[in-house]
This record gives sequence, C-alpha cells and structure tokens, in this order.
Amino acid sequence: MTAGLDADVVGADAAAERRDEVVADVTDHAGRIARELARLQGGDYGQEEFETDRGTWTLKYEAGDVQYLRYEGRGTDVYVVSTQQPPEPEALAEAMVDYDAFVESFNEYVRSLDGVLDEVADDLPAIASVDSVVEQRERILSRMRDACNQMAQQLNRVEGNDYGTFSARVNSSRWELKWEEGRASYLRVGGEGGIYVLSQYQPPTPKDLRAHVDDFPAFVDAFNEHVEEISETLDTVSL
Repeated sequence: MTAGLDADVVGADAAAERRDEVVADVTDHAGRIARELARLQGGDYGQEEFETDRGTWTLKYEAGDVQYLRYEGRGTDVYVVSTQQPPEPEALAEAMVDYDAFVESFNEYVRSLDGVLDEVADDLPAIASVDSVVEQRERILSRMRDACNQMAQQLNRVEGNDYGTFSARVNSSRWELKWEEGRASYLRVGGEGGIYVLSQYQPPTPKDLRAHVDDFPAFVDAFNEHVEEISETLDTVSL
C-alpha cells in the first residue's frame, strides 16, 4: 500500500457548520442595518461604506436584504455575506474581530444625522398657480385648432383624399398642417424636429406658443391664397 494512504483525514464538517452558523447570524444582524439604511436613504437598493481602525466594510442591499457584506483590511479581503459562496473560515474569523467596530461605525453615522433637519423651516413658501397661463394657452390653441380643422375639411373636399398635408413658408419658417379625414392631426413649425403647435399628444410650452402664434394668421393667409389659386385653375376648365 502506498505510504500515507491509510492516514486519517480530519473532517471539515465541524468548521463548516460553525462557519454557516456565524454567517447566518451576521446575515440576520446586518440585514437590520440594511433595512435602516434603506429607510434612511429612501430607496430599495444601494450600498454604503463604513471605516474602522482595521479596515473598510461595504454593505450592499436590495429590497431590505443584504446582497453582500465585504470586509477589506490588514491583508484580508472577504465577503462575509454573499449570494455567491460562503467565506473561508479563517478569513471570516479575521473579519469578525472587526465586526463590532463596523456596527459602531454605522451607529456613529446614524448619530451624526441627529438634528440635521432641526433648522429646516416647517412653513414652506406658497407655490404660484399656472391656471391663468394654461387657460390662456387652451383658448389660443382652441381657436387655432378650429381654424386648422376648417382647412382640413376644405383640403379633404378639394383633394378627395382621407389624409394629406399642406405647407407654407412664413417668415423663413416652414409651417406644415397634416390632416386626416377632415380633421387636423398636427400643425408643426420648423420641419422635422420642429415645434408642434398642435398635436394629438401634448400642447406646446407657453414660450414656444408665444414665439409662433403671431405668424399663424400669415399661415392662414397662405392657405387662402392656395385655395384661390385652385379656384382660378378650376374656373379655366370648360367642357
């Protein structure tokens, strides 16, 4: 028989069992710290570092549970708690020497926040209402939409299509009216990437509307000239 093969092998069950007990206790205890951090930081997930005289502890959490607790110090780099694999018993023992200091570092962090909001005023300033601006915008857009719907109806009648566009240049800007089934789909200024004065999705900002509303009558005039040109063309047709 080969020398040494009959030697007894020391089982690792006891060390592994004790390691698992320690990790379970730390997971439960650090989970309480994780939940406090989540409450303090106002989110479901995050991480925080805590310094001690021996090293640095990093706690990462998600939905109130510990994702990992890492210790780095004095030649030891170990995930005390991890979703991947348990730590080596020797490295765990090194880290646990510093665990109380980690908890105290967390406690000092919390205590440092005591009274931080004491001087914040309870009476907050009044907030100005946008009611008048919104109402005025809606009145203007309502009149513009009525005019564009009338244009759409005329275009639908004369072109005989269910949808189409009419465009004209006003003060160097291209205005485009898209219509569908006798109603305006949108009114856009500036071509692709321009400002949608009328849209099915959302109204323009008050500043954008202010910048273009004065040119709208000129766009209507351009439409009327277009209609007159069509009428003159039809008038010349005889059978």
